[in-house]
Amino acid sequence: MSDISPENTFEAASAPSRPTGVPPFTLPPLLRTVVSRLPAFPPSLATALALSLIAPRLLGSDNLALLVGKAFRVVVHDAGASVAFRVQPQRFEALTSDRQVDVTFTACAADFLLLATRRADPDTLFFERRLLIEGDTETGLMLKNILDSIELPRWLSGG
Repeated sequence: MSDISPENTFEAASAPSRPTGVPPFTLPPLLRTVVSRLPAFPPSLATALALSLIAPRLLGSDNLALLVGKAFRVVVHDAGASVAFRVQPQRFEALTSDRQVDVTFTACAADFLLLATRRADPDTLFFERRLLIEGDTETGLMLKNILDSIELPRWLSGG
């Protein structure tokens, strides 16, 4: 497992900002209060199971093989939630919240939705300080390039 150190970190400011003229959408504070008090492992387990079913079809086995052994954390800051998982051969493994990961991605729920549907570019969100990426630069860029190379299903892309 690689250490996360300042020389291996690329990040934006910790408080994502919006360009002028774009109204911010964040989840209601009550939702954050409730979700942030729930245990983190069940959502990580659900995410790992979902990715185990979906990712091989979307990403392909060759791309997944490049990520084997890498651990990721996704933090939805306006929900007060995070999930952590590691890519294993043929599956994804849920991680507890105290486990070290290679890369952490942090954004609000609306921005993750924009990324998932390709209505926003990760580079743009990063430079607008709406997407925070911390950890191993090489792993983060590898995942970004893999995600950029796949063709989304019509139902997800709105096409």
